[in-house]
Amino acid sequence: MKLLYIANARIPTEKAHGLQIMKMCEAFGLAGVDLTLVLPGRTNTKELNAVNPFEYYQVGNNFKIKTLNSFDPVFLIGRRSGLYIKFQTLFFIFSLFVQLLFLKNKSEYIFYVRDEQLLPLLHLFSDRVVWEAHDLPQNRKLRLSWWRRCYRMVAISRGLKKVLVDLGLPAEKILVAPDAVDLAEFALPNLTLEQARQQLSLSLTKKLIVYTGHLYPWKGAEVLVNASRFLSADDLIILVGGTDTDVARFRKKSQHWSNVLIIGPKPHQEIPVYLKAADVLVLPNSAKSEISRTYTSPLKLFEYMAAGRPVVASDLPSLREVLNEKNCVFCQADNPESLAEAVDLVLKNKEHANQIAEQSFLDSKKYTWGNRAENIINFIKFP
Repeated sequence: MKLLYIANARIPTEKAHGLQIMKMCEAFGLAGVDLTLVLPGRTNTKELNAVNPFEYYQVGNNFKIKTLNSFDPVFLIGRRSGLYIKFQTLFFIFSLFVQLLFLKNKSEYIFYVRDEQLLPLLHLFSDRVVWEAHDLPQNRKLRLSWWRRCYRMVAISRGLKKVLVDLGLPAEKILVAPDAVDLAEFALPNLTLEQARQQLSLSLTKKLIVYTGHLYPWKGAEVLVNASRFLSADDLIILVGGTDTDVARFRKKSQHWSNVLIIGPKPHQEIPVYLKAADVLVLPNSAKSEISRTYTSPLKLFEYMAAGRPVVASDLPSLREVLNEKNCVFCQADNPESLAEAVDLVLKNKEHANQIAEQSFLDSKKYTWGNRAENIINFIKFP
């Protein structure tokens, strides 16, 4: 199988989608797929400029990366401008059009894409376009013609597939493939809780309640900070991740609470150690956002499970596709007091905490990048 994985992404990036893309490319390559990752020419951040993506994501060099000469308007309008994505996407589409126009033996390739804005262009060149859906826009009916023309679709959750089917798309063309984890990175069986804390210079006496990832409102990190009011002074909430702006905002909000520590962003290779240092790991997703309630398949969920630490999670349909009462403790979404009660239950009941942590780790073995790639390959094989 020859696959063109086309991603309008800044690689490497501090955001989770970059990790997901690179891990899937590696897994496809290990499964024998001849894969080329096609990226736009984008100006990276100062920290990530000139960083080797294979080294940054710790993936094997078993696939090719082709960067197109597409203009990046970041110097003219700034990355945070609402116009930036629109213009950057237009320039990438133009460069991609030229690239595909001169691509030899197009019929040999399957085009694989996460960015639905690229679908109309790809449909011009191939009837073997696979779209991996992670979210849906508000104006869905305007995009239906794009989605119907896809050879296959991959949805990251059952909830997302249901919405697509309810819109009239054929269920047999949609595979549900949750996100995954590299078990070798997160199991770390020889690293004890105490060793992890010593390595990170964290407290050896407090109970550590750890959250990793971005601090967007729908992720629920603010609910976790507010839960600190209902926890003991011996409990310490640790947040790892976030943009500079969000980290500054959270530090200001938490300055009145002695039991909240905002670490900020860390390289992904350090995240397993933070997870191993935890007494409990928290997934406080909000119910106020449809992406959180229905669509999401959080990378951190599978990383938490693979770390072998007890998990507390919001009771949401998206998370219940993977979690249950045997492998986590649920709390009411958007309710800091309920979250604190669930954390307290885990901290005070060591036997139950060990049971759900063990089951969570066992369940994580189903969700590897290799398994996900094999399922997708079998689903999209062209007759």
